Amino acid sequence: MLKNVMKALTLGGCIATVMTTPAAFADKLDDVINAGELRCGVVLDFPPIGYRDANNEPAGFDVEYCKDLAKALDVDATILPVTWAERLPVIATNRADVVFGGTSDSLERAKTVGFSIPYAIYYAQAVVGKDSGVKTFEDLKGKRVAAAVGTVPEQEYLKYAKEWGVENLYQGYQSENEVFLAVAQGKADVGITTNTAVKPIVEQYDTIDAGPRMPWTTDYTSVVGPRLDVTWLNYLNLFVTHQVRSGRYQELWDTYVGGEAPELRIPGVLY
Repeated sequence: MLKNVMKALTLGGCIATVMTTPAAFADKLDDVINAGELRCGVVLDFPPIGYRDANNEPAGFDVEYCKDLAKALDVDATILPVTWAERLPVIATNRADVVFGGTSDSLERAKTVGFSIPYAIYYAQAVVGKDSGVKTFEDLKGKRVAAAVGTVPEQEYLKYAKEWGVENLYQGYQSENEVFLAVAQGKADVGITTNTAVKPIVEQYDTIDAGPRMPWTTDYTSVVGPRLDVTWLNYLNLFVTHQVRSGRYQELWDTYVGGEAPELRIPGVLY
């Protein structure tokens, strides 16, 4: 009889666990749909990927991706302007559901947040003062170089600066707009950004020229979400895939950057 009682209690406990599991483990996908709102962290000093238009409204490639994701979820899109340094904290503190912000999928960052498959690819390039004399990457030695704090360009350049012994000449700014202004005003000789930002910045400032490409690898960037929420990250992966399959990725790239959109894969790696 005791064995029968124990079996009954065990079975009852299992049933209770199964019945309560869905409520206990509601995920970010459910949360967003139930809230009727998608909160997107977007860097808005990264033209033409993210910026403010003439009416001071958020615009650009990343803003449209946020709106497309919200449309797919049948919810409203809310744009949360973030700096480069804020991209991970807004996810870790649940102030945003996703971040569209040119975020490289580094293994170190993956200890804190989760990443989708790549949704955009960039490479690092410099903008230089017209009188800087900078033509090649080697010309950066001894120059005042600026970049946005918390970005891959900053991290990669500082490796070279340490090797060259010129770390004291480096200038870190909270936004790329501050970087570009420093170069335009002659406070810095070089600003490091991405290839997509060079053309609009050169057109905006008559004291800035396009500079050399940086020697580090191509920058594969991902949509950022909570690290532990696998269901949400799987949905983001599917969203990125559908953007490509539908032609929307190419459409938006052509609108904001121009030309053929980069292929979102690494040869020999399945994405």
